[in-house]
Amino acid sequence: MTSRRGDLLIVTPHSSGQVPADVLRDMLGDAAHDTPTRTAFLRRLFLDGDPYTDLIYGLPGARHVNAPWSRFVVDLNRERDDRVDNGVIKLVDFTRTPLYPAGFALTESAREARLALIWDSFDAQVTDRLPGAALMIVGHCMGTHGPALGHDTGTPRPAICLMPGEDDAPTVPREHWPALKAACEAAFADVIAASPFERVTIGEPWQSDTLSVTHSRRSGVPALGIELNAGLYLGSGGEPVDDAIRALNAAFAQFADAALALLA
Repeated sequence: MTSRRGDLLIVTPHSSGQVPADVLRDMLGDAAHDTPTRTAFLRRLFLDGDPYTDLIYGLPGARHVNAPWSRFVVDLNRERDDRVDNGVIKLVDFTRTPLYPAGFALTESAREARLALIWDSFDAQVTDRLPGAALMIVGHCMGTHGPALGHDTGTPRPAICLMPGEDDAPTVPREHWPALKAACEAAFADVIAASPFERVTIGEPWQSDTLSVTHSRRSGVPALGIELNAGLYLGSGGEPVDDAIRALNAAFAQFADAALALLA
């Protein structure tokens, strides 16, 4: 372990599959009390989040903030006032299947209460952990192909996407982008070679990560998002491949140390 890891904040905004009981009841009604129905629904939400990313991006010695609840309760990587159906409080999943029964409407007071409890507290945790940091990395995973709800529907995705910001609004200075990409390619080379997925990209399919943009602007700390292709570590039924998760965690450690050295 490098002594610099204390200067790194790692955030996983979609790693949880947990749903508060009151929200689960809104979603399932009386079926929330039916164990097979509840179990299947929660597994679906977990796998549609960023499953196991708290393990993949967990590094001894680093600072961490991990999501306590599913992205389908509150999406912590959205702006607080994002009101589209895939916004901060989602009404549909990524196949555009409704998450709530027909006729359900979230009142303004209930919406504000949920955001205050979950979005605001997570935002405060990230803010509190940033002073003195040299770098923030926001860890995600992505599907093997673009989903129905997305800008790249059906398009095969790369092995890894780095998101250091928009061309005209970088969250990591642009002069470091080539070196970050090279460091990522080196760190994950063996994992990618053992998979059917190819390429480390910058900005494909996304250029920026909302948390990175928000907190780098506020704090001045460089920040970037990273998306790993879920096919690198999940089986065809969504089951975790333990050896792949271990290998990804080791590769991420190598990349994080290199990124810290670059940006120090």
